[in-house]
Amino acid sequence: MQSDFDWRLVRCFLAALDHGSLLGAARALRSSQPTMGRRLAELETQLGVVLFERTGRGLKPTATALQLAESARAMESGALQLQRRLTLAQSAVTGSVRISASQPVACLLLPRLLTKMRQHLPEIQVELVSSNAVSNLLRREADIAMRMLRPEQSTLVAKKIGEVQMGVYGHRSYLARRGTPKNVEDLLGHELIGNDADETIIRAARTLGHALDRQAFSLRSDDLMVQWHAVCAGYGLGFLGQYQAHGQTDLLRVLPALKIAPLPMWLAVHREIRSSQRIRAVFDYLAQELPGML
Repeated sequence: MQSDFDWRLVRCFLAALDHGSLLGAARALRSSQPTMGRRLAELETQLGVVLFERTGRGLKPTATALQLAESARAMESGALQLQRRLTLAQSAVTGSVRISASQPVACLLLPRLLTKMRQHLPEIQVELVSSNAVSNLLRREADIAMRMLRPEQSTLVAKKIGEVQMGVYGHRSYLARRGTPKNVEDLLGHELIGNDADETIIRAARTLGHALDRQAFSLRSDDLMVQWHAVCAGYGLGFLGQYQAHGQTDLLRVLPALKIAPLPMWLAVHREIRSSQRIRAVFDYLAQELPGML
């Protein structure tokens, strides 16, 4: 066994451990699946041990891998601390800022906002991560995250910037074809668009005293952009955030008196990098402008 090895190989090991597959690890590190496979093989050769069993379902860590995980994470923590300190040393409001947001927010809300921000912070380049998964700020998958849930990690600073108003929307062509529901009971006679495995809409309806199950949705998808496109195509009625209907003159809100609990919008940043001027400038701009766009 060699006495030293490349830190990049340890990063690959932890990514494979956390994501359970070469493909998932490659995506997390913005690399390729073959590169990830080569680096894991190289690490195993250098250590003289087998770290993963290759199965049809992905990578299964060996007992040795699990024993080494704690030490590897300690190395990761030290490397990330060094990276954060280097970030703090950057004083100019220039460079790249990586923002993570859900797909609807990234696709429908942020382009308008970032267009305005470009005029105020012209030296900032934005890396926009469109994902419904909660990005791990601790591992610098993002500098700033926009989320509907408050992050719980003590090393993160979170600020609630507003609430996303929700409603039931339909395309003008669908409403002309099927009519406009007059009350909640009428909804069950319409083509409803909702979630598949996610039961957020079902739980919200039951909280309001309305019996609803997944069979009520004639189109089900946990991809929120699929739902939005289906509503825009005139498939049926969907549950959208108010910002998702912005500028869509053919999307009409039905049953405006129906009270649907709004979703809180949070901005989160790592405590150690919030004093970085470029990250702070973007964070402050988002916190100031977003409330008026929700």
